[in-house]
Amino acid sequence: MIRVLLCDDHRVVREGLKQILADAGDIEVAGECADGPEALRQAGIQAIDMVLLDIALPLQDGLEVLAELKRRAPRLPVLMLSTYPEKQYALRCYKLGAAGYLNKSVDADELLAAIRLIANGGSLAPGNAPKLPHETLSQREYQVFEAIAAGRSVGQIALELGVSSNTVSTYRARILEKTGASNDVGIALYAVQHQLIQL
Repeated sequence: MIRVLLCDDHRVVREGLKQILADAGDIEVAGECADGPEALRQAGIQAIDMVLLDIALPLQDGLEVLAELKRRAPRLPVLMLSTYPEKQYALRCYKLGAAGYLNKSVDADELLAAIRLIANGGSLAPGNAPKLPHETLSQREYQVFEAIAAGRSVGQIALELGVSSNTVSTYRARILEKTGASNDVGIALYAVQHQLIQL
């Protein structure tokens, strides 16, 4: 039996997933949670084979939870489930150690196949395809990148992230270098061209 920890902040989604997993016969939900800290707490106390993890979690987002899970238990497989477009987040999740990334619109059979594959040591991660410039950004650089593309100032971003303006400026310089943009407008245009932000 594959024991899964289910982490999603929407109860309706959790109930739907639990029904799909229950019908499979060889998968059981060993625990469920609705926010990041609870996901980390339960992962530490439940006897589980893998984690099904949403990205958009309150208190601590799924990317942060994923990074911490892989730090604490490097061999624990994590399958990310999200409504976000794959090209926006999948590679970021794989860089942080996820074994798979699926959009929530996936059908039940594909989800179950992915769970079985990952629980048995497999991975949905793509091969070593050439990375686009934004895919080389660190998690914090990507947060700054999104904020700049959305038109926020260095000062605003510093307040949001709880860091100094100098730190944000350092991230901005790295983003300009990696994306080849020459200014904030260039960063915004890059984000639009690669469909990374919604206008």
